[in-house]
Amino acid sequence: MIKEVKKAIIPVAGWGTRSLPASKNVPKEMLPVYNKPAVQHIVEEVINSGIKDVIFITSKNKSIIEDHFDYNLALEWVLERQGKTKLLEEVRKVSEMINIISVRQKKQLGLGHAVYCAKDLIKKDEAFAVILGDDLIFNPVPGIKQLLDVAEREDMCVVGVMPVKRNKVSRYGIIKGEEISPNLYRVIDIVEKPKVDEAPSNLAVVGRYILTPVIFDFLEELIKNHSEEDIKEEIQLTSALQVLAKKRKLLAVKLKGIRFDIGDWAEYLVANLYFGLQDPELKEDLKEKINEFLNPSLILK
Repeated sequence: MIKEVKKAIIPVAGWGTRSLPASKNVPKEMLPVYNKPAVQHIVEEVINSGIKDVIFITSKNKSIIEDHFDYNLALEWVLERQGKTKLLEEVRKVSEMINIISVRQKKQLGLGHAVYCAKDLIKKDEAFAVILGDDLIFNPVPGIKQLLDVAEREDMCVVGVMPVKRNKVSRYGIIKGEEISPNLYRVIDIVEKPKVDEAPSNLAVVGRYILTPVIFDFLEELIKNHSEEDIKEEIQLTSALQVLAKKRKLLAVKLKGIRFDIGDWAEYLVANLYFGLQDPELKEDLKEKINEFLNPSLILK
């Protein structure tokens, strides 16, 4: 039975090729979205959903992500001496916001393999969340909390979906499902990155999952059959979710909120503008600058 979910797996081991060259030496998860790195927005969603522990699936050269959520005593000492109390509070708040556990994914073999790396940290009867750092979702009820409510009520694994433009379905896992109540679907199948004319819908899985340890059994089978000779072949989480779907044990919730795919440069830039426009100290100056670029004779309302 799915009860209180206490752990969230956040895979951050990928190469971040969609964000090159910016992510050459800085993990894409650390690219700033307004005044915070993207991964902090994700961790705050976890906290606001009532989850206590984060399991980062990391790789070589990603320690900067863990460091961000640790104390920086030298910086704190400088801020304290300079009397920058507000900034000092912000820095310490980040260090104390959540418990962090890190697991190294030594080979980047896909999202399914990354999730499997956390197997030993999940109890046999413990449901858990998986949240991807590519997708930022903002809503008064956090995205993962929307899934938690359904998973606990229906006692089933749940994925989060949102509609995408038809010409972008080839970037996502797309569900085929039957709507059993408003915004709730029983998943019949998930097609990974289908061609536009082969997509079963325009409902894309957007990096939010509530799963149970049974998923590790399916992933383990995929790993056993994986050929390491084919470096292009990845162990997809979608493949394991398809098994759940065929057993009619997977639901999908159409999430409410604003979503930004930070691996898409246009959406990444818009995300920064969105947050900048929420800041009363920046709002008017930012509008003015935007108007200058768009058309000096126009004024944003």
